[in-house]
Amino acid sequence: MPLKPFTGSFTQQEALDDNVIAAAATVLKSGRLHRYNTAEGELSKASELEQAYALYQGARFCLACASGGYAMAIALRAAGLKPGETVLTNGFTLAPVPGAIASAGGKSVLVEITADLVIDLEDLERKARSTGARFLLLSNMRGHLVDMDRLSDLVRRHSMILIEDCAHTMGAAWNGRKSGGFGLAGCFSTQTYKHLNSGEGGLLTSDDPDFMARAILLSGSYMLYERHGAAPPAEAFGRIRLETPNMSGRMDNLRAAILLPQLARLENSIDRWNERYLAVEEGLRPVEGLVLPRRPEAERYVGSSIQFRLPGLSRQGAEALVAACKALGVELKWFGAADPVGFTSTHHSWRYVDPQLLPQTDHVLSSLFDMRLPLTFTVEECRHIASIIAHCAHGSSPSVP
Repeated sequence: MPLKPFTGSFTQQEALDDNVIAAAATVLKSGRLHRYNTAEGELSKASELEQAYALYQGARFCLACASGGYAMAIALRAAGLKPGETVLTNGFTLAPVPGAIASAGGKSVLVEITADLVIDLEDLERKARSTGARFLLLSNMRGHLVDMDRLSDLVRRHSMILIEDCAHTMGAAWNGRKSGGFGLAGCFSTQTYKHLNSGEGGLLTSDDPDFMARAILLSGSYMLYERHGAAPPAEAFGRIRLETPNMSGRMDNLRAAILLPQLARLENSIDRWNERYLAVEEGLRPVEGLVLPRRPEAERYVGSSIQFRLPGLSRQGAEALVAACKALGVELKWFGAADPVGFTSTHHSWRYVDPQLLPQTDHVLSSLFDMRLPLTFTVEECRHIASIIAHCAHGSSPSVP
């Protein structure tokens, strides 16, 4: 009996509820959309969001800004990156990560990844030694956490500054410690396909007052930094307030207002994502030749997407699998494609980064497939999706590329 096609949309997020709409309407009716357009003694919605997210994250300070990519770029600048200075980062990530390094004036040196899609700590050790890099911009790509205890030890031994890209790990944790809390700063995204949805937006967290004072000034606070809700005291801004450039990238009150109610239910959303992830994982696990990334016990993940590999599948076989799934309504992204597709790209297409040899990463990506799991899907629909992938994967014949 032929499989029934799936008819859901992989890009349709949940509708924003009445609480979110009411919060947005209140800001719109006030006309006070700019974060510093406040009445005497009033705390703006952007500042309220900073307070609420700092509390959720367990951080001392938080800055709401224009995007996750912007948060990474000003984090590097606020941390003291010099023009042309090396920044180590994952060979497997999305374009905004090397883009942020380029924006901040740095030079990306890419580190290999493992079959579990995390940064290879042995290659990181080698490149930390050979480059003497002061900075590691760690990408927790597609929600996978490396052994953060081992990584933290490596960073300390090499006196590196760790900045975490947590666009896919908002709410995730390692041994109970939230992603974004292991280094100098954590950078988060509230773009539509992330865990909170404001269309575009970013959050930057840190416990370091001097770093956060520089980041707030860089974001475009003018001399209004005391209006922030989760900022260092005024004295931290001291001398730097007159020598730190304004690189306008603020979040507005409208986006902050629609994020606050979503943040309040984030833990519930994480539970729902993980239900869906487990449903797909259970459906794929029996498929012969299909490999799922290992999820360590120490990791608390957020299953808003799922990845799997089919090692040994030829290029033609991978293209056929994507096409067969698409014909049945399931949208897979394949990281072995020669050209970038939509949001999906690899280091070979980042022409603003010096070409680098990453044989291990290329081998992993050649057989890597990725799929979003929006909360608009039911658990039963996720089981249906898994059955389609399993059916199409069973029809694929692995062969040497």
